[in-house]
Amino acid sequence: MEWLRSPPCTAEYLGRRGILRFFDSDDYAQFLLTSKLNERRTQTDKIRPIRNLNLIQAVSCPWEAYNSNTFPKCLTGKVIWEEDVPVSVAALPKGALVTDKGIPWGVKHIQAPQAWGRTTGFRVKVGVIDTGVDFSHPDLRHSLERGINLLYRMALPQDDNGHGTHISGTIAAANELQGMIGVAPRSTIYPVKAFDHNGTAFVSDIILGIEWCVRNQMDVVNMSFGMKTRSRSLLNAVNNAYRSGVLIVASSGNDGRIGDIDYPARYNQTIAVGAINQANRIAKFTNRSGLIDIYAPGDRIVSAWLRGKHREMSGTSMATSHVTGAIALLLSVKPGLTPAQIKAVIKNSAKPLQHGKAPRMAGELNVMRMIKAAEFL
Repeated sequence: MEWLRSPPCTAEYLGRRGILRFFDSDDYAQFLLTSKLNERRTQTDKIRPIRNLNLIQAVSCPWEAYNSNTFPKCLTGKVIWEEDVPVSVAALPKGALVTDKGIPWGVKHIQAPQAWGRTTGFRVKVGVIDTGVDFSHPDLRHSLERGINLLYRMALPQDDNGHGTHISGTIAAANELQGMIGVAPRSTIYPVKAFDHNGTAFVSDIILGIEWCVRNQMDVVNMSFGMKTRSRSLLNAVNNAYRSGVLIVASSGNDGRIGDIDYPARYNQTIAVGAINQANRIAKFTNRSGLIDIYAPGDRIVSAWLRGKHREMSGTSMATSHVTGAIALLLSVKPGLTPAQIKAVIKNSAKPLQHGKAPRMAGELNVMRMIKAAEFL
């Protein structure tokens, strides 16, 4: 089939795409066999335009392929076609590079340092689906495993944007003398590069990232990005991860919307995170609704950046990484907790917002209260 031999591409110029999901596992297996989607790739290949999404029994392919005469129409009626929409990382424009480091205000605010005598996140595996990470950064050098690059399979998931490095620093930076300390400095980051240098990916890239995290038994997954469109395929992947014991932490978005938050944070099987500022108020940029599970520091957050530097950034992305780090601290002392138990502990132990007007509003993250609440499980 000619469309299977299209040039390899990345998210920035693949064009319109779709996800074809199969209800019948035999149909899916037969499709893979007849379409030869599992052909060998050379070491120099980027990821091909046709991707197997085994976690949800689907494939991602270009719109032209679906509409072409070469597509196996015999399976129509047993499949669902869904737009493979673009997704963007959830951060506001970059702040300034900074020289002051140490323990950032957000890490202090959630009382992570008070917990370090008992837990530092040791041996907890954290998947970060993002733009990759700066493997040479001195603050992260001892906190990283190889992970995976979904855009260039044979390459390290090296960060060419900065967002993933910033997120990873807040979670697990460990360079007290010359750099900064993250929430869970002895947890281990497994970077999953699904986003290109513009901070853009397709839903199918995210699904592949979730699949990798499930297969490699991550304890918690940070997803600091969002989209406005509901995707059944992404929901299916999130549900499968949840049932497999892998909890996903997701950002609510930065549009300042009230009564609405981004996907995948909007799914019940994730932890939806909003941002607060240093004045203990909900940040103006945060999307918020009754679906927010927890608020955490997300305004003017200093963390690691490319080429060993540090940068101040704001966004629900930054808030999400604080929550992921806190979960790593929790799982280090309570390794058997299920996703449902973790979510309940985080919500029930939240500290009421000082300036929250609605009585049922989600509270803010507090590590000490969280760990204490987990003792009764």
